Amino acid sequence: MVAGLEPITDGTVTIGDRDVSRTVPQDRDVAMVFQSYALYPHKTVRENIRFPLRKTDLDDDAVGERIQSTAALLDIADLLEKRPAALSGGQRQRVAVGRALARNPSVLLMDEPLSNLDAKLRIQTRSELRDLQQQLGITTLYVTHDQEEAMSLADRIAVMNGGRIEQVGTPEEVYRRPDSEFVATFLGDPR
Repeated sequence: MVAGLEPITDGTVTIGDRDVSRTVPQDRDVAMVFQSYALYPHKTVRENIRFPLRKTDLDDDAVGERIQSTAALLDIADLLEKRPAALSGGQRQRVAVGRALARNPSVLLMDEPLSNLDAKLRIQTRSELRDLQQQLGITTLYVTHDQEEAMSLADRIAVMNGGRIEQVGTPEEVYRRPDSEFVATFLGDPR
């Protein structure tokens, strides 16, 4: 609904001070990182990052600079001429994030972006994503079923159950003062 790919059922979607409820997806200034990376296998890393920039007002030099700065930010500059099949899962995830960030979106949507990584790489990448989000200051909506991931990444958490929000608050508020048994058992350790 935030991206505009599903119709809203009630209320409005506001980005900044702008109601985008009836705005087409391409005009919302939202970028998305998918669980499956969704990289173009026939394109190089450079071409994957360039893809969302093709309909911007940037000239070729500015596009090249944006690709370079994005790749440097994500430590993938040495991979720009490789194709996704030649990359590890962590590298593919960085390319997917780079493709989303290259546009400088107002909102970044991340749908289970670390679920395809092994446990060690998940922890490392989780920390890197948090640092990156703080550095860039982009509003990020991050969907995860991993409570530890949510608690370590979020400024605010919305715990959902059956498509309805059970509680919203800081990680500490939601953990220490759950509003329902569902929230307590979902976040508690032990349950």
